[in-house]
Amino acid sequence: MKYYELDKKEKEILDDFEKESFTSVPRKASEIRRYRTYTKSTLNKRRNMNIRLSERDVQKMKAKAAEKGIPYQTLASSVLHEYTSR
Repeated sequence: MKYYELDKKEKEILDDFEKESFTSVPRKASEIRRYRTYTKSTLNKRRNMNIRLSERDVQKMKAKAAEKGIPYQTLASSVLHEYTSR
């Protein structure tokens, strides 16, 4: 089991959880929707990234993308996403 160092606020939350002293949130359904919206907008943000690649790798990526009928930037993004999702 991993050990994590908790800060003061996290310790308070853990103590309250263990004591079962939580209370229900008013308008629970609307709060859940609100936080889902926050999560979606945070996780779906796109960012630009500049990297230096060899000319040969770029040409190979463009050729593979052409075979698939997609832009090479989309292929590069897809490859990075697959790698980081493993």
